[in-house]
Amino acid sequence: MKTGNIYILFTKVNTPPTNELTGPQTSVWHFGWNTPNSRDYNANFRKMGLTIAQMWNGSDADAKLVDLSGDVPTPPGGGFPTQEQVLELRAKGAKVDPVVTAGGFGYLRGPDGVMIENAQAGTIERFNHVHMYHEHPACAMQWYVTHLGARAPQGRGGAGRGDAAPDGPTPGTSSDCKNPRTVYSPPTFPSFAKGGFVRDPAGGVNFDDISISIRPWPGGGLASTRGHVYDHWALSTADLDKTVGRLKSEGVKFLEEIHPWGRMRAAMIEGPDRIAIELVEVK
Repeated sequence: MKTGNIYILFTKVNTPPTNELTGPQTSVWHFGWNTPNSRDYNANFRKMGLTIAQMWNGSDADAKLVDLSGDVPTPPGGGFPTQEQVLELRAKGAKVDPVVTAGGFGYLRGPDGVMIENAQAGTIERFNHVHMYHEHPACAMQWYVTHLGARAPQGRGGAGRGDAAPDGPTPGTSSDCKNPRTVYSPPTFPSFAKGGFVRDPAGGVNFDDISISIRPWPGGGLASTRGHVYDHWALSTADLDKTVGRLKSEGVKFLEEIHPWGRMRAAMIEGPDRIAIELVEVK
């Protein structure tokens, strides 16, 4: 399937691949689809009988499951509310008017439990990001910039949110990105876990107009993506031999050497936190 400059490839397997609900978490969390109006799209998904992956709007006794981030009142100054702010907003009677409030983002469960974000971030419907987990977001950003020529910092959809870790290095430099002073943000909502979701320090890079958005995964232990519902993502190169030679000289780990790929050639490398990345030669 092709969308814009992006191909989504499907491989038939004999048994259902694991996702984050049925197996260990990998570095790929989900991929995102920009929609002009996520609230309208969500309503249509409901009519179609699709499965919405709902999120909690708090961790207290009054917490409810919601479809969209826009269903959670925004604290003063914007951003995502902590549990304390959720309680404060409820005490003030803060409500969301779905007629006038932007939907924000929500999630679908597709075939084999794949998660797809319905992300309102522009006026054109398109594939716009892959959302990753990395133990050290600043290190991952540096790796993508140094070895694969990514642009940084960027946010979801290339909007330039500037959400790289404030105490991390400048991507592409030799600074120590595993900063022991890193302070993780308190859990905020909406969240798939009722206790909230730790969103920062975050980060992101761009390949063309596609964002690789990053959330922290403290403690490591992420499984390889191979064989999971998101097996890998891929980049094209005009000269595979030259790219492979350079990456080997830089010490990048190879999972598969150069091999035929249809009428083209490809190779497979391993990036931060065991993400498999395919390199496809496109002349």
